[in-house]
Amino acid sequence: QVQLVESGGGLVQPGGSLRLSCAASGSIFSIYAMGWYRQAPGKQRELVAAITRGGSTNYADSVKGRSTISRDNAKNTVYLQMNSLKPEDTAVYYCKAETSTRSYWGQGTQVTVSS
Repeated sequence: QVQLVESGGGLVQPGGSLRLSCAASGSIFSIYAMGWYRQAPGKQRELVAAITRGGSTNYADSVKGRSTISRDNAKNTVYLQMNSLKPEDTAVYYCKAETSTRSYWGQGTQVTVSS
């Protein structure tokens, strides 16, 4: 009942920036939190940043200070601004929406940080 469309991934040099977007549609009223996760090859998926319906946020220590999660309620879109990117940030980034009954995942977008 919730569809997530991600965009903004790509190749960027170390020290560069990217802004990931996640547009939600469907039963938007049921979403109480959204977040960004990432999964690098051979590693477990991990939380990068999350934002609740009320606007509170939290970040992984590895990205705190150089990443910002935000939302545009009118567009039902959540963003992840990532600055000072490092090769260690290379991963597939997934958008997640959480409802009272289940969670929904986007298809993932590849972020590659390399020179």
